[in-house]
Amino acid sequence: MTPKSSSPHTGTIKTPRLSLSSPVGLLALAEADGAIVTLGWGPVADAAETPLLVEARDQLAAYFAGKLCRFDLPLRPHGSRFCQAVWDLMREIPWGQTRTYGALARALGTAPRAVGGACGRNPIAIIIPCHRVVGGGGWLGGYSGAEGPATKRRLLELEGAGRLIPATS
Repeated sequence: MTPKSSSPHTGTIKTPRLSLSSPVGLLALAEADGAIVTLGWGPVADAAETPLLVEARDQLAAYFAGKLCRFDLPLRPHGSRFCQAVWDLMREIPWGQTRTYGALARALGTAPRAVGGACGRNPIAIIIPCHRVVGGGGWLGGYSGAEGPATKRRLLELEGAGRLIPATS
């Protein structure tokens, strides 16, 4: 669903968004009210560049080139308080490292499955690094973007963390 904003003078206006190519496929960025609200996969119709979307595109390009380890963008992901808490913990996972669903669950006093559900609802993939959350015992875990776990593995390999996950997971 495309986020929309409302104006009393123009009715409903589509949120500015753009597509960009990446090593993990075509990405789609959207912003609302001066913050990134989604990063997903696929093309966007009626692309509209804004200074923030251009900055996000440039930071993503630097990330994929191995020149950026931490994004510096205003984010406004939509989700429950619980999801927000999980996403905040994910943002603390350093580039090139992973944490398990269980470790995040213990930090929040909840179950690993609940953390996995919040990871799957992350609306700003890559920038909020849900790909850095893996299962216990070397299990890669799921991934809701592009080609699923293969995309997750590729992102971890880009960060040098792929060595942490056995090739059979």
